Amino acid sequence: MLTKINHIGIAVQSLADAIPFYRDNLGMAFMGTEEVAEQKVTVAFFQIGESKIELLEPTSDDSPVAKFIEKNGAGIHHIAYEVEDIEAAIARLVADGARMIDSVPRNGAHGARIAFIHPKTSRGVLTELCQMGH
Repeated sequence: MLTKINHIGIAVQSLADAIPFYRDNLGMAFMGTEEVAEQKVTVAFFQIGESKIELLEPTSDDSPVAKFIEKNGAGIHHIAYEVEDIEAAIARLVADGARMIDSVPRNGAHGARIAFIHPKTSRGVLTELCQMGH
């Protein structure tokens, strides 16, 4: 069902403060930023091998990422796994009793269709499924 780790999402207070570490100190290839208005975040992507690191900066105090930072501090927010067919993956998980945050895919960064699995199902880790746009 899963094809690879697409990205690891990291919640940050400020992209301006965080980008130089990943780009300059770690030497990751900076792929640019994108606002995801639906999620109330601006994201910055870095390529590392087949996967990416996604930094998430909240654009609003009531965004899910702002609430995450308030509760947990900055740090790992989610892991995203790539799937070929997101509807089939959701259906299989639901049939197996998984609790979904998104039972219908929504739009994510880079034209991806995404759905989150509730962290209570995935043992405390917010888990994203993503099907890349082609």
